Formats: sequence, C-alpha cells, structure tokens
Amino acid sequence: MRGVLDSFSFGVISIAGWMNQHQQRVIEYLMEENRVLQEQIGNRRMRFTDNQRRRLAAKAKKLGRKLVAQLETIVTPETLMPCIEN
Repeated sequence: MRGVLDSFSFGVISIAGWMNQHQQRVIEYLMEENRVLQEQIGNRRMRFTDNQRRRLAAKAKKLGRKLVAQLETIVTPETLMPCIEN
C-alpha cells in the first residue's frame, strides 16, 4: 500500500510543479508586456474610469500595498487608495 501512496504523491507533486512553472511563465510574459506598455506610455499620465480603478483595486487589495508598490505597474498604489490599505 505504501508504494501506491508514494506513486500517487509523486504524481501530485509532478503536476503541481508543472502548474507552478506554467503560472510563472504566464506571470513573466505579463510583466514583460507591462514593461513594453510602460515604454510606450512614457511619462504620460494614465486616466482610469471608476470601473477600471475598482477592478484594479480589487486585485491589488489581495496583494497588499507593499507588494503592489514593488511591482512595475502603470498604476501607483496612491491611485487605488484607500482600497488597498493593509
């Protein structure tokens, strides 16, 4: 019975590792895409609708203000305040 459990555990760990790699590649792509967009925008100020600001704030709140401040984003944490206060 132990051999079956070990094989099952190995399978689960393998799938989890593959999923993690896949998610990391998606994140890296989106980060690079964001950098390209930032290059095109330059120093121009972006204007967001209230709906866009709410959608971004909902995602940012799950990350927390400190992490959002560390990311290379087109939106500053101050734009989303007070929605992402910890």
